Amino acid sequence: MSILGTLLPGRSNQRGQAAEDIALAYLQQRGLKLVERNFRCKGGEIDLILSQPGPSPQLVFVEVRQRSSSRYGGAAASVTHSKQAKLIIAAQVFLQRYPQPPACRFDVLAIEGEHIEWIKNAFDT
Repeated sequence: MSILGTLLPGRSNQRGQAAEDIALAYLQQRGLKLVERNFRCKGGEIDLILSQPGPSPQLVFVEVRQRSSSRYGGAAASVTHSKQAKLIIAAQVFLQRYPQPPACRFDVLAIEGEHIEWIKNAFDT
């Protein structure tokens, strides 16, 4: 069974949770480490916050989007400017816990059917 085999039809929140589970496993297999999941604040929510170790470590804010097909623009296209603004606000709130905020970026992990697309630096602040 593929990593996407767990995406079954069901209620929206169950599908969203399954998509986040898949996204987390996918990113951890690529060396990222979970910092926090489903960070919520008054301004918005961030699905996954991970750290990417290496010579230039970064904090990675990840929006997970799942669609059954690319019809109607697909998963990545569903991250609108409005959604980006909410993610930025939530990230600013999250970063307040750091005396010296680390380097960070915004990624989108788009799942369409059996295909995963990891878009690094999906948008700028």
